[in-house]
Amino acid sequence: MAQRDTGTEQLIKDTAKRIFFSEGKFHATTQDIADAAGVNRTLLNYYFRSRDILFEQVAQEARAETSALLDEVFSAKIGFKQKLEKLIETFMEQGMKYPFREMYVITEMHRGDKTVPIEKINRLNNFLKEISAEMEQGNIKKMDPRQFCMNLFALMAYPLISNCLNRALFNISSKEYFELMHDRKKLIFEMIYQ
Repeated sequence: MAQRDTGTEQLIKDTAKRIFFSEGKFHATTQDIADAAGVNRTLLNYYFRSRDILFEQVAQEARAETSALLDEVFSAKIGFKQKLEKLIETFMEQGMKYPFREMYVITEMHRGDKTVPIEKINRLNNFLKEISAEMEQGNIKKMDPRQFCMNLFALMAYPLISNCLNRALFNISSKEYFELMHDRKKLIFEMIYQ
């Protein structure tokens, strides 16, 4: 049996991830991906058999990557203020790297399985408790901690998801827009801790 070239397989996955989640081309064909990776379509099909299998594998890995990074932040034994700053930094950096991943996750939840793994629910509940404690100490404005969470993620995710629209409205390049997003990390944190 022939030995699989894991370097080529990874190149194909990395290329697909870039095309799907950085460029937002969810309907890219196997030929589009093969061309961008510099391999022939037969080789791509050898590793993944179909575009759907490749897409699902890449999407699963992208979700796992983000989840691992966020788990690291949420489980860090640091103060809430530092944790929040690190969360904003991590989420925004991932969002700038893969601006269409969030759109994909939301679309998939609308299409099918809406269950969230219990460990993610527990992680969120622990974070909500930290938010409540910070509010009780008077460090951040009091509100329903769920509202705080939704506001925080809206401040981070919406500008990333709507980057094409915003670039057109402001008539700026991708480079300029991502400079705004780098500045935004600090602005979000400062909005919370005025």
